[in-house]
Amino acid sequence: MTPSCDVKYMRLKAAMAVVQQKLEKEREECSLLPLVHDIIKCMDKDSQDVHQELAKLKTKIQEAREQIANMPGIDSSPVDQQQQLATLREQVRTKNQLLQKYKSLCMFDAPKAS
Repeated sequence: MTPSCDVKYMRLKAAMAVVQQKLEKEREECSLLPLVHDIIKCMDKDSQDVHQELAKLKTKIQEAREQIANMPGIDSSPVDQQQQLATLREQVRTKNQLLQKYKSLCMFDAPKAS
């Protein structure tokens, strides 16, 4: 018994939701605002922790620089990146067309036995 197109679509949608949640978490981990907020709070309180908080901020900025340096394609020119983007968009368009065609066919639905 094979799952219907609707079940496959729901599984795909659930998988996409999981990926979206991971991206949100990564975005939060990359934020510098909480550290800046902590530094401002320390400065308002005349706390001695300002230097420690500044060191955390410097570390976070250095980690961000390292991540940027290690990103794939960072050494490609803007023209190369635009060409690659156009190619990828064409692939997505083609795959979406195939997916729509597949969904309309739904030839994998097995008839229920009586």
